[in-house]
Amino acid sequence: MRNFLSILVFLFSIALYSQAGHIMQGVGSVNMSMGGAATGQPTDISGALHWNPAAISTFDEDILKVDIGFFFSSPELSSTVPVFNEMGEPTGQFFSGVTEDDRGVSPLPNLAMVWGASDSKSTFGASAFGISGFGVTFPENASNPINAPQNFGGFGRIESDYSLLQLSFSWAYQLSDQFSIGLQPNFNYATLELMPNPTANPTAFGYPSTDKATALGFGGQIGLFYDTGVGFKFGTSYKTVQSFGDFELENTYLNGATATNELALDYPAIWSFGAGFSEGDFDIALDYRLVDYENTDGFSETGWTQTASVSGFGWKNISIISAGVQYKGVDKLPLRVGYTYSSNPIESDVAFFNVPATAIIENAFQFGLSYEVSHCIKLDGMFHYGSSAGATSGPLLNPMFISNFPPYGAIPGSEVSYDMTTSMVMVGASYTFKTKTEDTD
Repeated sequence: MRNFLSILVFLFSIALYSQAGHIMQGVGSVNMSMGGAATGQPTDISGALHWNPAAISTFDEDILKVDIGFFFSSPELSSTVPVFNEMGEPTGQFFSGVTEDDRGVSPLPNLAMVWGASDSKSTFGASAFGISGFGVTFPENASNPINAPQNFGGFGRIESDYSLLQLSFSWAYQLSDQFSIGLQPNFNYATLELMPNPTANPTAFGYPSTDKATALGFGGQIGLFYDTGVGFKFGTSYKTVQSFGDFELENTYLNGATATNELALDYPAIWSFGAGFSEGDFDIALDYRLVDYENTDGFSETGWTQTASVSGFGWKNISIISAGVQYKGVDKLPLRVGYTYSSNPIESDVAFFNVPATAIIENAFQFGLSYEVSHCIKLDGMFHYGSSAGATSGPLLNPMFISNFPPYGAIPGSEVSYDMTTSMVMVGASYTFKTKTEDTD
């Protein structure tokens, strides 16, 4: 079973940049091309299953949807530190450097299905989505203070890989022709690898590196969907905290010594509110989300422990705005454009603690289209471009400086910063097995 889950995580890991915080802004070609908006305007089954399970009641077909994306990114990590003399006094000189990430192309598959009987008010769905993650690969660089070798005071090679696969089963029930409710249990499998591991206690040889660790989690989502019947649609959903068991991190220090530490890292609760409007050849979607990092284990805590390990990321709650427009005026070729805005959860005073999770995208732009091969088969394509809209930056921190520069020991005159751009090409296909009308016949 564990080997099977490992294969699934490999296939569905996101490795991992196109996101708001560490959350994927959308799932699948269609939903991504709409900026991730789907809570009040279910353009396809993947977006509905992910953002509002009640909205799957709008689909009158049994549909299977498969997507795969190819992701490219170009993050940069910069740092500056003052130069001190043998007496520990600043010389007025500074040591600066830049390191580029050398992670390659990352695959991003998604799988979804909905079905229901013609004489039933219930619609069912199942999905396997990579919904969250972060990852960087900054090679050791003696010219950049923050990832200079550990014996020279840096972190050395900085590599992180976190991914979360969510398996969900959805049920939507039509209370009336216009109003539906939806329920969705979530089952999660996450992996984490850190080099170095700042959540472990350092020794004279610095911080250790970890082997890949796994954790299981569970949670749920509830949604409401209302179609006025005159073009306007509204939806809301609440996804609970996805509660995980602790990661058991097996650490290895530079001198070969080993140790174990535990890390709690949950997935935050998300409130989503959406509105949609359909008229003629146009479908318009707008979503707002509130992501509650401030009450999530692993993200709410921050700072140094008594043993100089890091207690957590220290992220603030974020707002996400997703918007998309679909135009169906071209025969068999619907066109879509989308935009996603996300506020930055990382404040400047804790930027240093978040070097392993630098994947913050503030503005994302998407364009997509579909081709209806037949009544049963539809092909989808999407292109994404994202930008962090400037660097996230703050001072380098050292627990030895806390007494003079509380609360985290900011080194005067120092700075660490990171920014990035992302791009992705995604393709998908859907197959309609039957409609409810065909089922009745």
